[in-house]
Amino acid sequence: MKISSLMSIVLLLAVLSCATNGQPDVAETPTVNVPADRILIVYLSRTKNTKAVAEIIQQKVGGKLVALELQDPYPADYKTTVDQVARENASGFLPALATRIDSIEKYGMIFLGFPTWGMQLPPPIRSFLAQYNLKGKTIAPFNTNAGYGIGTSFDQVNSLAAGSNVLDGFSTQGGIERDDVLFVMQGDKQVQVDGQVARWLQGLKLP
Repeated sequence: MKISSLMSIVLLLAVLSCATNGQPDVAETPTVNVPADRILIVYLSRTKNTKAVAEIIQQKVGGKLVALELQDPYPADYKTTVDQVARENASGFLPALATRIDSIEKYGMIFLGFPTWGMQLPPPIRSFLAQYNLKGKTIAPFNTNAGYGIGTSFDQVNSLAAGSNVLDGFSTQGGIERDDVLFVMQGDKQVQVDGQVARWLQGLKLP
């Protein structure tokens, strides 16, 4: 009887161990407690990787999706664009946006997406933050980069969106245009980022 009881206890502990240390649960559908018609998802995307992340966010929380376009688009050539952006960053130049967002005051939460350019916030995103009054709104930045991280971009969002509630941002590696690695958000990578975005959304500390 003692041996039987001991074996039962061992088996029970083994089952509990498996339940605790097994594969993590699949992320639940994230909930952002903001009505979909008050969510705006604004993004800048050159190689469509940031666009793909924006679309994942929209699938999960709803909202209006808006791509930022310039009156004078950047050149197709990568090196020429890098040089132009470096000059704009050095001078503080704000490129004119072709995109117009009507009634931005009706949106309470803004997801703001962009790639890392020169380890900084891209000039068109600085233009957006300068053009619109976002005081009192909640901003959730998200980023794609070539593997070098966010640089100072999230800090810049905090400083340029004074009076807004800027949440912890999301970042993932996208393409590496310099090496002609462009769109990567497909297959296993898309599945991976989908799960990462879900976990990020679940962890957002909304007011």
